[in-house]
Amino acid sequence: MHPFRIILVYLGWSLFWSAVQAALLLSVGVRLSAALTDALLTNALLVGGGYAMGTCLRFYQPGIKQGAYLLGWSLGLAGISMLLFNYLAGRIFRADEAYLAFVDATLPLRVVFAWLMILLVLLLNWMWYYTRERQQDEARKTDAEKLSREAELHTLRQQLQPHFLFNSLNSISALVGARPEQARRMIMQLSDFLRGTLRKGDQQQVSLLDELQHLELYLEIEKVRFGHRLRTAVDVQKEALEMRLPALLLQPVVENAIKFGLYDTIGDTVISITATARDHHLQLQVQNPYDPATAQPQQGTGFGLSSVQRRLYLLYARHDLLQTRQQENQFITSIKIPQKL
Repeated sequence: MHPFRIILVYLGWSLFWSAVQAALLLSVGVRLSAALTDALLTNALLVGGGYAMGTCLRFYQPGIKQGAYLLGWSLGLAGISMLLFNYLAGRIFRADEAYLAFVDATLPLRVVFAWLMILLVLLLNWMWYYTRERQQDEARKTDAEKLSREAELHTLRQQLQPHFLFNSLNSISALVGARPEQARRMIMQLSDFLRGTLRKGDQQQVSLLDELQHLELYLEIEKVRFGHRLRTAVDVQKEALEMRLPALLLQPVVENAIKFGLYDTIGDTVISITATARDHHLQLQVQNPYDPATAQPQQGTGFGLSSVQRRLYLLYARHDLLQTRQQENQFITSIKIPQKL
């Protein structure tokens, strides 16, 4: 709360209790001028002391176990305030012996009232600063967790690229002597792919259309590596094209499909990619064949798919967004991406 607003709250509190105290003094026969002066002076001292102690709590806040300190502070401050009130009242009303006698008679009651009022102000201040400190701690914890999550996401994305890059460079090396034209073509495609990856590096979410265009660069490189053996079938629902998904999410999934679709099979291989919009989710499916006699597709949930699953959990706090299954001689990876309503 802004300091000026705090001062206004204290002034409002002081005027309210001044009115209550003045009315109480008038009811027991104290004349109007004395009652108003008594009420205003008492509450001015109490509010001034309470404000001073409340300000101290901004810099030192005893814990719950040290709450007894508040009792001692408030009692000591109440005694000092009433002693000061007694002195000032004696100077102001030196000729009014009846009123001064009334002040002396009610001094113990005034000390108790002052103690309760100051204690209430201190407790309210302590609760305010304690709550605000807990909120700030939670905000710092949330920010730290967010930074940690973003760092982990960045690390996961960066770990995916070297594996693909090394494979591509090995393929280029093999092509340089036998097929230099294809090697040059693959270098250009790899350059375009990496340039696109750098552009997407700071983007958290992209449209499916952008993701597919970037994926096409990757597939062109892989088709140079595997030649006619690698074919792709992409079936995308029109409504799904503008839906959002984490940047660079599809490439490791498709790379996993190529790995287990071509390395463990012979002949041509078709990698199927489908995308549909359903129930406020973007639903993606990547499908590749495998040979049950030689392949072990259940191991396909290694680093590639596990990193995708980890990214999805960090972004959406859900473990059910990536599923894999085997159906006859097909290995199917299904992904759901929640969309903002």
